[in-house]
Amino acid sequence: MDSSPLLALPVVLALELGAAEPGQRRTLSRDEAAELAAHVARDLQALVPAATEARLALAGALFDSVELLRPGFPVWATLDELARRVPRGHLENVVAFGTHEGRMPAQPLEPDPAYADGPMRLLPITLLAPEPLAGTLGEQLELDLVGRGEAGQRTADWLIRTLGVPLEHARYLSRNDLLALTCVQYEHVNLAPLWSVLETALLTPYREEATLSARGLPLRYAGGMVQVQSPAQWLAESHDSDRAHAFAGIVFELRQYAALLDAHALPLRLAPADGADAQARDGYLLEIVGTADPAYQAPVLVAHEAPGLGVVAVTAAQRGEGGRARVLAHGYPLQSRALGALVSTLAERFGIAPDLHALGRIQLDADGHLGAPDTPLH
Repeated sequence: MDSSPLLALPVVLALELGAAEPGQRRTLSRDEAAELAAHVARDLQALVPAATEARLALAGALFDSVELLRPGFPVWATLDELARRVPRGHLENVVAFGTHEGRMPAQPLEPDPAYADGPMRLLPITLLAPEPLAGTLGEQLELDLVGRGEAGQRTADWLIRTLGVPLEHARYLSRNDLLALTCVQYEHVNLAPLWSVLETALLTPYREEATLSARGLPLRYAGGMVQVQSPAQWLAESHDSDRAHAFAGIVFELRQYAALLDAHALPLRLAPADGADAQARDGYLLEIVGTADPAYQAPVLVAHEAPGLGVVAVTAAQRGEGGRARVLAHGYPLQSRALGALVSTLAERFGIAPDLHALGRIQLDADGHLGAPDTPLH
């Protein structure tokens, strides 16, 4: 290999696994990773002969697509960095990284057990090619892998023996192929708007992207995060005939988006509006819209509930003049475990006990906005 700068061409070995027991293996040892890398090198050189001239690096770890498709592509970036440290010409231009004493050589190469049960597992690979070769090799990878990138039989047999699980399919994909596959999967489950902001964050993070969710909730990517409109504000602008049902649907959709954005390591924030103090905490979103008025009764916390979703929002309110509720804040638990923290935060904010009054419904005021009962709660 000459002294030209090495450019990274990201590839993945995608494994479709059969039924496996919980706790299946997520990593390979150093020796196992080296054995697999040798098989992979032979496969890729047979598929794309020019790959012989590139350095192949493999991480002996099985990931979900959400772990690989994160801003900055940290798994591939770490693999590239480790591979570049190995002197050129060493190990016949194939290098593999596996566990030593149960640990991978860098934290980004450690798969998260939270995503370990998916039917497709992905082994990250990178080809480091001299600049004059990288353009041609990259084009060949894009053309050839998607059409005929089946792993060789020896590679498949080795994976079955080593992982100890049935293997239904094993094929090589470029990172662009993986992006396209994930796009199709998200579109299939009506999450195309989520993909549009995620794709921008992955490929053109310096750009901004605005879109609407399938139910009409505005989303905007900018500056490395996604901002979403407050569900209460969305409700105030809604013309839906069944506003309570529509609000429950928006929160359900928001929870889907929040879970996937978190899995892709893309922060979600509330877009500030109308002077509200918008906050994002671990597992919930919060907007403070007013301060407690000592002329009115002490604030109370009420839980808006919807069938199948549990608590969809928590409102802090005071009984104001004429008994009408005066809203101080709305919070949205995006994960069930976050409800307690949300209630504690609101209680501390307004200096009250963390007592949550369950309504058994979504409470709307006379204008159809998210509110609280006008009558005393006991």
